[in-house]
Amino acid sequence: MAELATIARPYAEALFKASAADLSGTAAWLEELAAIAGNAQLLQFAEGPKVTSSQVFDLISGVAKSKLPTAAQNFLRAVIDNGRLSALPEVATQFRAHVNAQSGTADAFVYSAFDIDAAALADVKTTLEKRFGRKLNVSVALQPELIGGIRVVVGDEVLDTSVKARLDQMKVALTA
Repeated sequence: MAELATIARPYAEALFKASAADLSGTAAWLEELAAIAGNAQLLQFAEGPKVTSSQVFDLISGVAKSKLPTAAQNFLRAVIDNGRLSALPEVATQFRAHVNAQSGTADAFVYSAFDIDAAALADVKTTLEKRFGRKLNVSVALQPELIGGIRVVVGDEVLDTSVKARLDQMKVALTA
């Protein structure tokens, strides 16, 4: 089977072009659909031999927090009818990449051993924007195994200032 990225690319590009007037609204419902489609039990149900595409659509529509706009309904039907429901999370990722490229921003994932308060996060965001040279959409996740410090992932770039990374570097240096 083809890679999910290859399958998702035409969907993401077509959706980006079709929704140029309301990218933020489209991104919101697409993220919600991607989160729903990422559920393993839902995918298993959708792949059942006796399950119709309308049953899958009704289930996803029922799980959605709000009523899906017409564009979302049409897009979801196309994805389900073509058997590409498992690619929906990747479609959302590629769509977000298109939106970021157009606006000159990037997604930054900050992993921290401890909670970061709003003031500290604003300082970190400012510093990271200078370091990476572009505006960042920052999201924070806790990873206690880092011991201390932070690990930042922006696209394919990683900035790791965590205690765990420093300990790993020391281990390599001592065993070399």
